[in-house]
Amino acid sequence: MVGVPSLFDWAGGEDAFVRLINAFYDRVEADELLSPLFPGGVSEEHRLHVIAWWCEVFGGPTRYTDELGGYERMLAKHHNLAITPEQRFRFASLMSLAADDAELPDDPEFRSAFVAYLEWGTRLAQHNSQPGAKVVEHAPVPRWGWGEAPPFQP
Repeated sequence: MVGVPSLFDWAGGEDAFVRLINAFYDRVEADELLSPLFPGGVSEEHRLHVIAWWCEVFGGPTRYTDELGGYERMLAKHHNLAITPEQRFRFASLMSLAADDAELPDDPEFRSAFVAYLEWGTRLAQHNSQPGAKVVEHAPVPRWGWGEAPPFQP
């Protein structure tokens, strides 16, 4: 779509994703269901890596692929975590709340694309985290787009 900004740009660039991921992991650290996945808290390094992932997925710089190992690294981070359906849902719920905390755009088109990625990504992560799961081992980092509802621009 010519002239349509990426989700990354629409959200406010890297600063917006820094706010999002920090708000999210602040919630995770206080959550009884998800905090056990991060004994001792969520490290600054982990937060920075996840920021790079989300920026790339939403159309920003390809730093996660270029510098941090790309899809294979993300896959390895979830290997054998055995994420439960309850943890997957809580992750998606807290991320949605963190989008509000971070003051990401709240227009329906952006939030539709945001939640679509949350659903897709968390379900894939849950599947890939199961012991013995058959996974796609080599794939590009996804580049998420507007889907069926591009931004309204009068």
